[in-house]
Amino acid sequence: MTILDRRTALDTAIDRGTARLFELQHPDGHWKAELESNVTMTAQHLFWNHFAGLRTPDLDRRIANEILARQRDDGTWAIWWEGPADLSTTIEAYVALKLAGVDPGPKALAFIQREGGLRRARVFTKCWLALLGQWPWQRIPSIPPEIVLLPPSGPFSIYDFACWARQTIVALSVVMALRPVRPARIDLREIGARPGTTRPARRPGPLRAQAIAAAERWVRERQEADGGWGGIQPPWVWAIVMLAALGHGFEDDTFRRAVEGWHSFMVEDGERLRPEACQSPLWDTALALLALGACGLTTDDPRVAKAVDWLLAEEIDVPGDWVVRRPHLKPGGWAFEYANDLYPDIDDTAVIAVALRKLGAGDDAVRRGLDWVVGMQSRNDGWGAFDADSNAMWLYKIPFCDFGKVTDEPSADVTAHVLEALGPEGIYGDAAAAGVEWLLAEQEEDGSWFGRWGVNHVYGTGAALPGLEACAVPPEHPAMRRAVAWLDSVQQEHGGFGEDIRSYGDPSWRGRGFATPSQTAWALLGYISAGAAESAGAQRAAEFLSRAQLDNGDWREDHFTGTGFPLDFMIRYHLYRLNFPLLALGRLRERLNG
Repeated sequence: MTILDRRTALDTAIDRGTARLFELQHPDGHWKAELESNVTMTAQHLFWNHFAGLRTPDLDRRIANEILARQRDDGTWAIWWEGPADLSTTIEAYVALKLAGVDPGPKALAFIQREGGLRRARVFTKCWLALLGQWPWQRIPSIPPEIVLLPPSGPFSIYDFACWARQTIVALSVVMALRPVRPARIDLREIGARPGTTRPARRPGPLRAQAIAAAERWVRERQEADGGWGGIQPPWVWAIVMLAALGHGFEDDTFRRAVEGWHSFMVEDGERLRPEACQSPLWDTALALLALGACGLTTDDPRVAKAVDWLLAEEIDVPGDWVVRRPHLKPGGWAFEYANDLYPDIDDTAVIAVALRKLGAGDDAVRRGLDWVVGMQSRNDGWGAFDADSNAMWLYKIPFCDFGKVTDEPSADVTAHVLEALGPEGIYGDAAAAGVEWLLAEQEEDGSWFGRWGVNHVYGTGAALPGLEACAVPPEHPAMRRAVAWLDSVQQEHGGFGEDIRSYGDPSWRGRGFATPSQTAWALLGYISAGAAESAGAQRAAEFLSRAQLDNGDWREDHFTGTGFPLDFMIRYHLYRLNFPLLALGRLRERLNG
């Protein structure tokens, strides 16, 4: 292929991709696609509706249809696309089907029995089964509600947990103290259930009663405008269960708004129904604008201008839980979800700042956001996603914490996005310089970086290199050269890049796996920022993306390339397949054009 042919193919791919992206834009200017996770979200929707007395035959049928549609040929369910069978996920799907009056089949039963049954399930799975009267509450490791009474300045408090875990734990601690049960008329003894064995909770003494009341107030005070908590499923549904266990129903405004607000998380799919674990409108919109800016679009286009206006209207100007560790910091920045004012996140704020700067928009909002981000730098000079200095790693020794990440320590990808935003500003020199040193120290021996919020080392490396470039780290720097060498070493023959989720637990999978559009785009972004835009590796990655593009300008991506909790909760962002290839191809064209 001649240089002219390559340039023509690049222009064609960008034009078709941007047209497709605009087709998916919502009328008010923002983008939001499904955030797909796994069937535990669907099963738990049925569980809490059962507990709250809200089940209907239609709900049972559509939930069962969704769960059956995701059952694999071996009878099991997994945490991610083509992932290994997971015991807790399979148990929750199995129980939900039985609750809905549907036979999960002998293969599912055989797998659960072979893997040790309910006794071997995670804490959260046992909690849901306890609500249904199928497992004794007293046999589940618990967190006492008295934790909410401990001062943040002490050696241990709820603020040692990351924000997503903190909100869940406060609500769940009350539920575990109350030990509520709404028996389900199903027989699950074949998977190790122990129906009717929960001992009633003791009458609370003065301290326990004070703790329960304080925890209830804590939860109520943090309800967001959409009726939820943190914009994510775990604290939202456990808050509903907590309120129901305390005797509240639709006459209670907090309970009513929570249940009604949750309806907006439901995905209607014909005769199937499933909830999203979270929604990503600000993240999707930020990435879309970032891609469009790289592809040469400006606010002269009314569609771009409308998206910018939508983002600016979502700026956060109120304090949240982060003030516990940063009491004198002024609010700023953006969240990930539609309504999550109490928990803005550093990653979104940084990427939104980069996108708005590229478009020459929102200068004042960007400055407020970056001031807040700089104030959230951790003591070790890196950045986490929501909290500063959330690194109490000893929490993982608590038996209750077996469900994934409960800390929000600094990560390479978030820190890199912050550096990409701070580097060109010129007024955040000290913070950026310290962040660069932290990021360079995090580089792996093979030249890659770990990806906390995307799979995995391809994501981390594709984020780190633009961040370093923005802070004037030159292409000849040894870290840049080592990173490019690693990318070259894992590029596949057809030019694409892929990394299996198993790399989070098995280093032999680093940079290895089914090639996807988003992961190939991350690698291409790395090449470009490391001064290798004209290299053979970058050329082959761009050609892979051009060949893989569909006739409608989109790309197909079935694999999960987003990360909630590494290995424990994985995500398929349905717009990653489009936003990241467009961003990479747009930046490549910019660089090739000088």
